[in-house]
Order: sequence, then structure tokens, then C-alpha cells
Amino acid sequence: MKTTALLRPTVLALAVALAGCASVPPDHQALVKRDIASAEIASSIKLANEGWPQAQWWTAYHDEQLNAIIKQALAGSPSLEVAAAHIGSARSSLSRTVADMGIDSALFANANRQRYSGTGLFPAPIGGAYFSEETLRLDLRYNFDWWGKNRAQVAAAVGELNAGRAAYAEAEQALAASIAQSYFRLQGAWARLANTDQLAATQTALVQDKARRIANGLANADEQRAAEADLSLIRKQQAQLKSDIEHEREALRALAGADNRALADLKPAPLTPAPHALPARLGLDLLARRPDLQAARWKVEASLSKIDAAKAAFYPDVNLTGSIGLDTVKIENLLQSASRTLYLGPTLSLPLFDSKRLDAQLDSARTTRNERIAEYNQTIVDAVRDVAQGGAQLQGIELQITQQSAATASARAQLASAQARMDHGLANNSSVLNARLAMLRQQDADLYLQQVQLLAEIALTNALGGGYHEEAPLATATK
Repeated sequence: MKTTALLRPTVLALAVALAGCASVPPDHQALVKRDIASAEIASSIKLANEGWPQAQWWTAYHDEQLNAIIKQALAGSPSLEVAAAHIGSARSSLSRTVADMGIDSALFANANRQRYSGTGLFPAPIGGAYFSEETLRLDLRYNFDWWGKNRAQVAAAVGELNAGRAAYAEAEQALAASIAQSYFRLQGAWARLANTDQLAATQTALVQDKARRIANGLANADEQRAAEADLSLIRKQQAQLKSDIEHEREALRALAGADNRALADLKPAPLTPAPHALPARLGLDLLARRPDLQAARWKVEASLSKIDAAKAAFYPDVNLTGSIGLDTVKIENLLQSASRTLYLGPTLSLPLFDSKRLDAQLDSARTTRNERIAEYNQTIVDAVRDVAQGGAQLQGIELQITQQSAATASARAQLASAQARMDHGLANNSSVLNARLAMLRQQDADLYLQQVQLLAEIALTNALGGGYHEEAPLATATK
């Protein structure tokens, strides 16, 4: 009989606890993550070299000016400061979440003096007298986290922090790529300006030659006017290139986070394309090497942990609260053993009438998960597209360069032939000048294609992750 009497309160408590569990609604709209393992590009897109970018890929161009600018930018660019601030916010959120686990403690101290009413609840000698009360207490609270709610919240915070770290790496790679592209646009404009200066000088000589021939009755004024119009177009191109140079210098200065006195000693340097490569297949390697894919993946992981935390809120929450301390009405008795106090008691929270709020929280977490999965799937599609387009563009530029090299070689041969014929008195100076103009125009096309090739190389390098390798991720609380 005694055993039965003891079991009844326990059974009743369990029944109440089970009844207090709100039912978790089923998940009918979960999105499916795209499988990146099968991600490939068309077999028709093939470059001469196969492989992935290396860390600090920009050093392959052997340009100390470029290396110095990127190093300066990575040390303190405003865009990286924004990404670093996001990491700081995620780290603070993780610290707050971890603090909710384990034992909470607080030290409480209080002293007051009070006069009790002579006609109130307490009779004399308490009523009508003044008393002081001093309290010194240590409060403790422990959350058992039976259903893993706190662990899930910590895992979600860790996922957000890992996503922030990957986003920082993405910002670094994007910044390096933007600087390299701006730098090579600047160098390309300088190289084309130098070539255009030669064009202008040659065209000026041709205008003067036409003027002499007109004076000798060997040409008409229309030929001189046509030559002068061509000279005006060349000078217009010079003005445009000078404007492009100033524009790119300012863009480069902004990307590097430098002041208006920086980059003043920047000098023209030869355009030197680096051997570009494309992996035979992408798959999981692309996931490991693209920081934006890693950031999207960690956001999905964090959203799944938030769903686990939302589900755990449907179950009873049991906490243990206790305190130990001293309490007295006379300060001289505060440290005596008779003044000690002790409290220990469990707290049971039942979500009996909170199902609508819990349903809304869970639905919000599931909706966020679907958003993160959709973003992840779209990021995969965009990543494969970027690589495919970059590889196809470089492949096409290589063919153009081959044809352009042949055209430049032909123009150079024509110039040599015209020079030889003039040396033998078989041609006039005008023929040599026109041949030189044709050769210089082909050289301008060469320089433009070299610049386009460099920009396409950098775009493909960035699409392949720019040599990124994921840092060791922070372990979640469940691992």
C-alpha cells in the first residue's frame, strides 16, 4: 500500500508532463538539396591545361606591383572589414547561446531598514519597531536540456559562424580578383596608349606627306582631308585611353582602400598572361573550393539546427534551481550558522496552451530552411554556369588570338616589303606609312585581346574558388 501511494504522484506527474507536450506538426514542404557531386560542364569546353587555381594565384603573373596592391588590400580593405564585422556578430551570438548551457550562477547581496506598522499584521514587539535585514545569497540554476534545444541552438550559432568565415574568404577572393582585373585594365590601357601614340605619329607623318605631294601636284586635297580625319579619330582614341587610365587608377585606389597619394608611382608593365587551367570535372571539388558554396551550405546546416530547436520547444522543460546564503535582521549575526538559508527545487514548464506560438515558430524555421536550400541550389547552378562560361570564353579567346597573331604577322611582313620596295625606289614613303599604320592597328588588336584574355583568366580563377580551401570548421555542440 505504501509503495502504491508513492507511485501515484510520480505517475500523475508523468501523465501531466506527457499531456503538456504539444504535438509537432508534420513537414510537408521540405525542399531537396541539389546534388553537386554530379555537377559537370560540357565536354566541348576544354583548355590546354587541367587543374585548379593555387592559393595567391595572382603571384603567377610575376608582377611585384600587383602583388603589393593585393597584399595592401587584404590587410585592411573596407569590404573585408564589413565581412569581419559579420563574423564578430556571429561569434557574439554563439557566446550568448553557449552561455545558456550548463549552470547559471548569480551572487545577490541586499541590506535594508524597515519600520513595521504597529497596527498591521505583526504585533508588538515587531509592530511599531525598526528592523534591519541583511542578505547574502548565491543563486544557481541548471537547465537539463533533455530534448536538445540548447544544443541545437548552439549548433545553429556555430553554423552561422562557419558561414561568416566562408563569406569572409569569399570577400577576399572577390577583392583580389577585382583588383587584378582593374590592374590589368590599367596596364592594357597604358600599352594601347603607347601604341596609339605611335599611330598618331605615323598618321601625322602621312598627313605631312600628303601635303608635300599636293604642293608638288601629285595628290589632291581630298586625300589630305581623309588623312586628317583619320588623325582626328586616332587622337580621339588617345583621349579615351587617357580617360580610361585615370578611371582605372581611381578604381584601383578605392579597391585597395588607399588614400589619394597612393599608387602615384605605379608604372606601365608588360602584359603577361599566366597559363590558365580548367579541371576535367567539377563535382564535390567545386563545393570544397568555392567559399560562397561553403557559406551557403553552412547556412543550410544552421537552419536545420534551428528546426531542431523549434521542435524541442514542444516538449516539457525541466530546470533545477537552488540557492544558498545568509539572512539576518542583525548585522552582527550575519556570519553565524543559524543565519544560513538553503533552497532547492525543480521547475517544470509545460507548453499546454502555447501550441499556436510554437507552430508559428516551427513554421518560420522550416520556411527559412527552404529559403536557405533554394539559395544553396541556386548558388550551385550559378557556380557551374560561371565556370562553364569562363572556360568557353577563354577557349574562344585562344582561337581569336591565333587568328590575330596571323593577321599581325602578315601586316608586319607587308611593312617589311613596303620598306624594301621604297629602299629600291619602287615605292614612295606614303606606301610605307600606310603599311606601318596597318601593322600598328593590328598590334592594337593584339594588345586588346591580351587584356581580354587576362580578364577572362581572372574571372575563371575566381569562378573556380581562387585557390580557396575551407578552414577547419568549428565543431558543433553535438559532435
